Amino acid sequence: MPEVNTIERGVCKSDNVCCAKLHVTDWLADIKSVVQGDEIVEVRFKNTRKDYYRNVNNLKIKVGDIVAVEGNPGHDIGVVSLKGELVYDQMKRHRVTLNNGELRKIYRLAKQVDIEKWKEAITLEHETMIRSRQLVKDLNLDMKIGDVEYQGDKTKAIFYYIADGRVDFRQLIKVLADTFRIRIEMKQIGARQEAGRIGGIGPCGRELCCSTWMANFISVTTNAARYQEISLNPQKLAGQCGKLKCCLNFEVDAYIDAQKDFPPTNVPLETEKASYIYLKADIFSGTYWYSQRGDGPASLVGVPVERVKEVIRMNRKGRKPEKLVTERYENTTKQEDTFRNEVGQEDLNRFDNPSRSRKKNRSNKRSHRRGGGSANDAGQRNTGERDQNRIRRR
Repeated sequence: MPEVNTIERGVCKSDNVCCAKLHVTDWLADIKSVVQGDEIVEVRFKNTRKDYYRNVNNLKIKVGDIVAVEGNPGHDIGVVSLKGELVYDQMKRHRVTLNNGELRKIYRLAKQVDIEKWKEAITLEHETMIRSRQLVKDLNLDMKIGDVEYQGDKTKAIFYYIADGRVDFRQLIKVLADTFRIRIEMKQIGARQEAGRIGGIGPCGRELCCSTWMANFISVTTNAARYQEISLNPQKLAGQCGKLKCCLNFEVDAYIDAQKDFPPTNVPLETEKASYIYLKADIFSGTYWYSQRGDGPASLVGVPVERVKEVIRMNRKGRKPEKLVTERYENTTKQEDTFRNEVGQEDLNRFDNPSRSRKKNRSNKRSHRRGGGSANDAGQRNTGERDQNRIRRR
């Protein structure tokens, strides 16, 4: 089977290694499928689009093979990305396309003619996207064409667009059909789906989750950041799609469970000497940080959650403790310094010593150039002159 050297579709290096978005490692490859009947195979198309097809002809298919599958209308060309027992688990995560209530079929292994036509269709996608954006601009439509995907037989193209509201693109479909002489299908996607199709590197240094493993997108709100005590900075909370980062939802459940028994944060703590107001919290260590009213965040006092509850109960009864943190809780609020500056890369004065030695070397070089030499040389010359004077006097 000839190789497909296209970045958009992904390149299969071997039978089990594919450089593609939403790639899944088949950790059940050595387990024989217990499902009776036709084998179901996962087929990957452009970017994050995958679908599932039934191998009705019992073809000997392996991961990485290029196959011709049933389309609407005609046929499409894709790459086999997964087979075996894990396919049935993946079908629960992804949306499966059905034809009259049944899975679509795999026709055959792709022929050389099919692959050549498929490559020609891939080369037309970028040019078609640029041209379609110009047509949208000419029609003054409030939408953006994010991507274009041709069907394998070049009879149909899917236009993925982004729009804030409802768009009447009936005239656009007529213009696109007359311009490109193909069947047009419009699909609206969101900003997160567009980021998943394009791909990229996130601020964590890894590939975007939406283009590697995420199949369903859950709404993200600022409450997720509040539960985790994250600063509400729009520049840091927003991802490459311009929306709130999906990873804000990954750990929010753990934070919510940890804060079930936490006291309210809007209640000041009154002691005999001062009044303390809440500033921040260390959720998993169970510590609230307070500062005296009017002092600001410079003087922070760590108070365990249990002690905060005790002080609130005492204040409600009209009593004020002598100290905010007693000896019983002092050891629990001490933070151990786990960071060790072994190399010295965090030392602010690490450049001071080299600079001093450089200054000494520079001063010595200047004295040599002037003919005076260093201080030791001058001392040696003075002692030599004194000895000669003594000899002359004698």
